[in-house]
Amino acid sequence: MQHYGLFIGGAEVEGASGERMPVIYPYTGEPFATVSVATAADVDRAIAAADRAFRTHLRDMPAHERARLLLRTAEAIAVHREEFATAIGYEAGKPVKDVAIEAGRGGELFVLAAGEARDLTGEVLPMDAIRGGEGRWGLVLRQPLGVIAAIGPFNAPLNLVAQKVAPALAAGNSVVVKPASKTPIAAVLLARCIHEAGWPAGTCNVVIGPGAAVGDALVADPRVRMVSFTGGTEAGRRIHERAGLKKVALELGSNAPNIVCADADLQRAVAAITRSGFSSAGQQCISAQRVYVQRPVLERFTRLFLDAVAALKVGDPFDPDCDVGPMISEAEARRVESWIQDAVAGGARVLIGGKREGALLWPTVLTDVQPSMKVQCEEVFAPVVTLTPFDTVDEALALANASRYGLQAAAFTNDLNTALRFARELESGCVWINEGSRYRQDNYPFGGVKDSGLGREGVKYAIQEMTEVKFVGIRT
Repeated sequence: MQHYGLFIGGAEVEGASGERMPVIYPYTGEPFATVSVATAADVDRAIAAADRAFRTHLRDMPAHERARLLLRTAEAIAVHREEFATAIGYEAGKPVKDVAIEAGRGGELFVLAAGEARDLTGEVLPMDAIRGGEGRWGLVLRQPLGVIAAIGPFNAPLNLVAQKVAPALAAGNSVVVKPASKTPIAAVLLARCIHEAGWPAGTCNVVIGPGAAVGDALVADPRVRMVSFTGGTEAGRRIHERAGLKKVALELGSNAPNIVCADADLQRAVAAITRSGFSSAGQQCISAQRVYVQRPVLERFTRLFLDAVAALKVGDPFDPDCDVGPMISEAEARRVESWIQDAVAGGARVLIGGKREGALLWPTVLTDVQPSMKVQCEEVFAPVVTLTPFDTVDEALALANASRYGLQAAAFTNDLNTALRFARELESGCVWINEGSRYRQDNYPFGGVKDSGLGREGVKYAIQEMTEVKFVGIRT
């Protein structure tokens, strides 16, 4: 059974306590590796190493050198792509087809970041725009913050950590990563690649352990100048409260609405919503959860959608034909099973799925749901989709917006005016027209409104979050 240590100051090390914990393969429920568990002293060492790397090397490193090292990091990830894919497949239980995409996308993030590192600019202000400002120059600079705490979730253990690390390094910061305890290995492998690429020791550090011990110590430390967190809304709220006077970016939960109008291309909508609802076992914050279908096409859409769902293969994530693997744990699958049972007890109907074996939950479609049911109003984070009819665009907007969340929404229509109305009026940080809610690229500003978070990811926009704006005035 392979063992992985913490990564501090450019080396893989054991935690101060010597404690190790198993990493579980969700499909079998059996351990396949162990990792070191960090203590508060280890967190302190990691922050100190990151702070030293920033002050000694990174804050004065020229942009062209950061860009060169980011490209070398992308090359290192490509060299170790199979190692990443295997680790993610085992620790997250994701099907190999999804893992292949994640392993490739992780490297691409560093390529994007290399380009943005070269283009990080401030601005010149026209000081004479204000009476009395003649003879003065105004410069706005963007400077790195220092140590960034990057706290990642379990559902994309490479990509959603790289979403934080690549922009941080592009801006000239150092990083301490706390990956999800269930999926820590990809983060250790990423730190190895960063070190292999030639970044100064301490540039990227990894501490592993429970949020109450490791995460709290990391978030509260005054040497950490920003916390970037992806995860549940309640955990994000606690982090925001604990962080104090430092920058915080929170990419939190959702129950993404997908609206299908009567004039939409139904085949296209079905394909997109099937991908959005059930890829990665529905364990994405932007997975399609609430599907609203205009009544004239409800019957046809439902028939096509159920046929597409029935064709999905469930089972062993290392089977090349597998579409839906296990949830992250049997406990999570049981939670969702109980939500489905509660919905059925309240009058909802299961059109397909509802079956569970261990951590496997078969893709499930529910109808006749009520707004107060957990499968509708909370983030289910599972391969569960609800179908609800609507009559008018006004009604669709009201239904979609009747949520405390607002991360990414989708609408399918061939009417330009209707599309523009959805773009304006959907209460969401991101809106896709004729694409499912789960689709995401790394070059647009990604983030939510309401209880879905604060700040934006996407390489260029994350870099802006991870820099400090400084004004410099010059009188000639």
